[in-house]
Amino acid sequence: MESNSEEPAAMVHGEAEEDSQLLSRVRNGDEQAMAALYDRYSRVVYSVAFRVLRDASSSEDVLQEVFLGVWRRPQSFVSTRGSLAGWLAVVARNRSIDLLRRRRPTEQIDEIQLASPYNLAKEAERNSLMERARTIIRHLPPEQRKTLEMAFFDGLTHTEIAEMTGDPLGTVKTRIRSALLTLRKDLEA
Repeated sequence: MESNSEEPAAMVHGEAEEDSQLLSRVRNGDEQAMAALYDRYSRVVYSVAFRVLRDASSSEDVLQEVFLGVWRRPQSFVSTRGSLAGWLAVVARNRSIDLLRRRRPTEQIDEIQLASPYNLAKEAERNSLMERARTIIRHLPPEQRKTLEMAFFDGLTHTEIAEMTGDPLGTVKTRIRSALLTLRKDLEA
């Protein structure tokens, strides 16, 4: 099992070393090293550009511009700041956005969809659900609310709550169960 978890890290580390060697060769004018970098990362650069621009021709221009920049200034990549693939993706994204800004807009900028690691619709739904839950909890009877908060927000066990409040254990369990049933019922409504 351990070797499997170490294998991807070793591959990434080996890839980083190989990228470093290829960049070093590019600094010395080695066209084959540049071709190897292009073969390895052109898809990443093109796909990032295409996501921003939604135009094949413009994406190819950005692809060419990014790799021409690597050929002219390979020292602009700083390995301590991250991976070469990540850096190339950021450069491609920035160049694509710059290209959009230089163009006369044929479509509204608001309509351009940029890739996001977050699902904003799910995040908004989650936030709305959390706000509804907070409102429901605020309207619970005080003894149910206090017991529920102690269990879920303070992380106390039912026994610990009973000891702290002086209430019987059965009462604590009933209050929590009643609060959860109310919460479920109101959230499903």
